[in-house]
Amino acid sequence: MNDLAIRTHSLSKRYGDVRAVETLDLNVRRGEIYAFLGRNGAGKTTTIRMLLGLVRPTRGEVEVLGRRIIPGESSVFRRVGYLVETATAYPNLTVEENLDIQRRLTSAPKSAVSDSIDRLRLGPYARKRAGRLSLGNLQRLALARALLHAPELLILDEPANGLDPAGIVEIRDLLQTLSTRGGATVFLSSHILAEVAHLADRIGIIHEGRLCEELDRAELLAKENPSVELVSSDNDRATALLEAAGFARIEAKDGLLRIFDAPGREAEVARTIVGAGLDLFSLATVKEDLESYFLRRTGGLAS
Repeated sequence: MNDLAIRTHSLSKRYGDVRAVETLDLNVRRGEIYAFLGRNGAGKTTTIRMLLGLVRPTRGEVEVLGRRIIPGESSVFRRVGYLVETATAYPNLTVEENLDIQRRLTSAPKSAVSDSIDRLRLGPYARKRAGRLSLGNLQRLALARALLHAPELLILDEPANGLDPAGIVEIRDLLQTLSTRGGATVFLSSHILAEVAHLADRIGIIHEGRLCEELDRAELLAKENPSVELVSSDNDRATALLEAAGFARIEAKDGLLRIFDAPGREAEVARTIVGAGLDLFSLATVKEDLESYFLRRTGGLAS
């Protein structure tokens, strides 16, 4: 198990009759970026809190960096950086002072404070009180604290929360660098699925407390599910014409037709519809992205 940064076995958490997490088995390899996706209430944050020893499981086991997490276990967390839910800081202390407290807690060198400030581009705010920071800069401060002691493992709950688009890309690049060059393991939850698709080596989807699917980047690409989408002057008639022409997988939704067995046969689709006297307003080959796949697997909004 030395190649695993995180391992859970039958991890479960109940609050009375509410099943927050149920028999969750995770195996996160060292050095990879693992994205943990789910709708609001799916069990993401509860899982993260159990990984960090902040919530006691109802049953099951958690191992982090080879150490089993039990009440009182704290030594392993010197090798872990984390951000859970909302970014917090001591509001009456400056950015530098907040980071210096973290440095002392983790026994990091004094140079780590200035290095973290530079890395997260907090220089203009170094002597500003944390309580006066914007949401985006407060998030940068929380990330700077998580990274300050060069942890082997980063556990991040919505790390891009409050960041503008440029900041989101910047954090994505930073996490990729930490993983590919520094060998750090990154375990993150995020609702920005387009960024996750660019960033993650593997993706786990949790739904109603259970891990319903895991897939790596190659598997995600294989599930892009290409189709031909079109809009005609009479979609009902177009469907009948296409079925008569041998197209078997047709879905009508939101005013358009989606034909799953048509990629590579676009010209045949167009001839079938136009040749019958219908107007063809649009026709395009599309692929299912991570957001669409996530919605289809969980049956709800990505959040």
